[in-house]
Amino acid sequence: MSVSDTRSPVPPFLETRSPVPLLYRRHSSGEIRNLASISSSLLPAFGTVVGEGSINLKKFVIAPYDRRYRWWQAFLVLLVVYSAWSSPFELAFRKMGTGPLMPVDLVVDTFFGIDIILTFFVAYLDKSTYLLVDDHKKIAFRYVSNMWFPMDVASTLPFQSIYRIFTGKRHHGDVFGFLNMLRLWRLRRVSEFFSRLEKDTRFSYFWTRYFKLICVTLFAVHTAGCFYFWLATHYSTSDNTWIGAQVSDFEDRSVWLGYTYSMYWSIVTLTTTGYGDLHAENTGEKIFSIFYMLFNIGLTAYLIGNMTNLIVHSSVRTFAMRDSIHEILRYASKNRLPEGLKEQMLAHVTLKFKTAELQQEEVLQDLPKAIRSGIAQHLFRTTVENAYLFKGVSEDFIVQLVPEMRAEYYPPKMDIIIQNEIPTDFYIIVSGAVDVITHKNGMEQFLSKLMSPDMLGEIGVIFNVPQPFTVRTKRLSQVIRISHNHFKQLVQPLSEDGKIVISNFLQHLRGLKKEELEEIPFVEEFLADSNIEAIQSTHEPQNYGVPSQESNGIPTFYASSNTLPARVVLHGHHPDDKQEEENGGKLAHLPDSMEDLLTLAEKKLGKRGTTVLMANGSQVEDISALRDDDHLYIF
Repeated sequence: MSVSDTRSPVPPFLETRSPVPLLYRRHSSGEIRNLASISSSLLPAFGTVVGEGSINLKKFVIAPYDRRYRWWQAFLVLLVVYSAWSSPFELAFRKMGTGPLMPVDLVVDTFFGIDIILTFFVAYLDKSTYLLVDDHKKIAFRYVSNMWFPMDVASTLPFQSIYRIFTGKRHHGDVFGFLNMLRLWRLRRVSEFFSRLEKDTRFSYFWTRYFKLICVTLFAVHTAGCFYFWLATHYSTSDNTWIGAQVSDFEDRSVWLGYTYSMYWSIVTLTTTGYGDLHAENTGEKIFSIFYMLFNIGLTAYLIGNMTNLIVHSSVRTFAMRDSIHEILRYASKNRLPEGLKEQMLAHVTLKFKTAELQQEEVLQDLPKAIRSGIAQHLFRTTVENAYLFKGVSEDFIVQLVPEMRAEYYPPKMDIIIQNEIPTDFYIIVSGAVDVITHKNGMEQFLSKLMSPDMLGEIGVIFNVPQPFTVRTKRLSQVIRISHNHFKQLVQPLSEDGKIVISNFLQHLRGLKKEELEEIPFVEEFLADSNIEAIQSTHEPQNYGVPSQESNGIPTFYASSNTLPARVVLHGHHPDDKQEEENGGKLAHLPDSMEDLLTLAEKKLGKRGTTVLMANGSQVEDISALRDDDHLYIF
């Protein structure tokens, strides 16, 4: 596809390039090449899969995130585990290092020697610029000038084999045993491996950390036991050692017998069991035991702290839920709340914890706005488009409306809207079902049942009157909530969509059941005096029969939009006259002229006036000076 092809709404570069590599930049020889690389320092490296088409490095340069290189690193980790076991073991048991294990050590050292060579061809990330460097000279200079290179070489060279080649003799001293301890430098690979593994969401964090703690403990036990046995073999009197007191001529006995005794002592000491059957016999062993027990204090604290964090982390939500339920029960008992209210409170808290991972607010709050908008469009767009109020509106209207919605869950028999409460939001049912209920003479009366994608609460919001009905869930229900203020701000600049919304709303009102219309008499009056065409043309202002104290609340979304003229409240007396009106004034749409205003006032107030005053007593001479929600006094 060429760049000039305009038939596809998606830019060509978005279709041919993986979205992940766009986060990173690469340069070679000081030049920025493309945006085709990612770094293990910025993404969970272990398990990362990157398309081959996103790699564009120099020839003979290995990408650090390449899958084959990752498998090579994982293989080396297995060899590091062997090195961590063999190095202390060969120090304590010299004949194993010069016998059966020597060929294995040479093979392992060969693999690490190959890795040293490969490192000269692995691109690296410049920490100051976050640019991936693939220049061979820079890669080599960085590796050689770093401490890693001499340590890698020192931990890989087979010193004992080199000595034997040049001298033709075997050396049975401890010097090569201590040189072999340099192999423990390779343990840094294990640390990096676990660090990547902990970030990989394909693996359980709990079991990864648990396995890491086990490895740390086993390595400490193994190393301490081997050093303790080494102390016994180098003491002048073998019978005056911790193992010599129990096993005579232990140096001539089986290697595995000595290793078993060493591990037994180390584990007993680590766990502070202290049976006393194996104990320090000389000063050197006592000093070593002192430092080992001090080390065990820190190791035990580390293990207990990590295990406690893992266990508490998995149980913290359960503890919080139990505390919340306990507080609700105590509050309900202290205030003698009805059983029904208490059950609703408990159901709400339980559902909140069960659906915590599904709550839109908590999951999306840290994401960029563009991602939140895309998720909202995917989840709720179809439901919004099927809602009666928004049928036929423009694409822009839907795109702007959906991200402003918030998802909520309600358990069965929970009141979403209470009759006569102040309207602030209205809702669309995503799943579940609700009952519309009214209260008459202290009794509840069922009116209708609503399901997805029906709406609830919109009558009170649009007319800016107390909610006419109670809405109660029949079963577990998910709804999306629309703020009245956001909805009003969205409709104001979109006049054509506002007209469609009003048309849909009025058609819905005409389809309401007779029982529902009886509960909202001002709607019956409105429908009797108006029709959709008249409202859209604004030829005849309408009075909704809403008391003035209600009209002075949150204005309805269409009152200040471009689809209808401003609304004013008409009074039939002088502003200084404090007489009480029957309903606090009449709400009406502002006409085009003063003459039409006086005619409208005569129709609404029942008497003809000649003077129009504002609330502050000033006389109105130009109708264009009036604004929405102005109070006009006509007498």
